[in-house]
Amino acid sequence: MAGAERIGFTGHQGLTPDTEVRVRGELDAAISSASGLIGLSSLAEGADQIFAELVLEHGGELQVVVPALDYESTFDDVGLANYRRLLSMAAAVTCLDHQESNEQAYWAAGQYVVEHSDRVIAVWNGQPAVGLGGTADVVRHAEELGRIVTIVWPPGSARK
Repeated sequence: MAGAERIGFTGHQGLTPDTEVRVRGELDAAISSASGLIGLSSLAEGADQIFAELVLEHGGELQVVVPALDYESTFDDVGLANYRRLLSMAAAVTCLDHQESNEQAYWAAGQYVVEHSDRVIAVWNGQPAVGLGGTADVVRHAEELGRIVTIVWPPGSARK
């Protein structure tokens, strides 16, 4: 998509159902003005999958970054079904060279997303990352590279 805005995404997993609804509304508003939208995501369960669905609903192009060869083993049944469905609709898939889904693989995927985006949207509670490559690390990397970062964490949001 020539002239498209490339929006990278990072966000928490394990959102409460109420938070998922709130996040969906704010993400929808955050991407609705994008011109020729290209969304980059790893399609992790939770916020990533919500973002990917909205990119497609807005007629955007989904580009997926798969952190590791065993990535599918990290999903529960519902998350895996959503992952596979969204992956099948991706315009492009980049598979990183990591064998195992671990902190290094997630960090590499987060860096790739940021480095290939014009701006980044993060569903983030403002807390430090639990492990290397968490949402806080990706936000910091985006800020260090001078990317515009939009933080989405609606009032009353929570993780399970």
